Amino acid sequence: MEIKRGNPYDDAVFFEKYSQMARSRLGLEGAGEWETLKAMLPDFGGKRVLDLGCGYGWHCRYALEQGAAAVTGVDISGRMLAVAREKTKGGAVTYLQMPIEEIAFEPESFDLVFSSLALHYVCSFSDILKKIRSCLRAEGDFVFSVEHPVFTAYGTQDWIYDEEGKILHFPVDRYFEEGEREAAFLGEKVRKYHRTLTSYVEELLTNGFEILHLAEPRPPERMMEQPGMRDELRRPIFLLVAARKKPFSAEKRRG
Repeated sequence: MEIKRGNPYDDAVFFEKYSQMARSRLGLEGAGEWETLKAMLPDFGGKRVLDLGCGYGWHCRYALEQGAAAVTGVDISGRMLAVAREKTKGGAVTYLQMPIEEIAFEPESFDLVFSSLALHYVCSFSDILKKIRSCLRAEGDFVFSVEHPVFTAYGTQDWIYDEEGKILHFPVDRYFEEGEREAAFLGEKVRKYHRTLTSYVEELLTNGFEILHLAEPRPPERMMEQPGMRDELRRPIFLLVAARKKPFSAEKRRG
């Protein structure tokens, strides 16, 4: 099976499978991590917001509903952005098609940078942090979610089953060996990047951010009757982080 490299979301087969997921059909309420993530978000009132890996634009539209002054959504997938533009009726939203790695905004262009389940597709977390820090105003917020390092470590992102097909456990191996993984997602092989929890935290700290909140969310009770959802309580699948760019005075003191 061919590995979906670079941009799997513009592959017709993969995109059709993705469009059938609950989070694709139901939006934010169909995402098991949303209730936890929502509580970590700052006030949007009057803010300039950048959404990296915006997909269908769910979070862009939410930011507008919460009073954001302007929202910029970036995604590599033309198919995803076509849906985002169709669903976004009016409002100060600009959608840009480009890889996250290629963003080059003016310094302090945004008050809040957000990213949902996209940065594990980026090879260098450190490089993108430098770009985010540059385009974010001092004391601006950076809130993101990624697949949890426990979930990405082994690579396959699937359970270990017994001979009858029942779940035995979830594999964790090569945890400290960071880098590319060949993951199974929606029946397709996709390239993602594994990094440890320490790397996520230390890269933020060394690139001028302070960590405000960190969460390993469990799906809410209202979703427990969905097939396979109770098994999601057996291991973390997402890591959520709310960080803030340090004011210049604090950065100088650290240095």
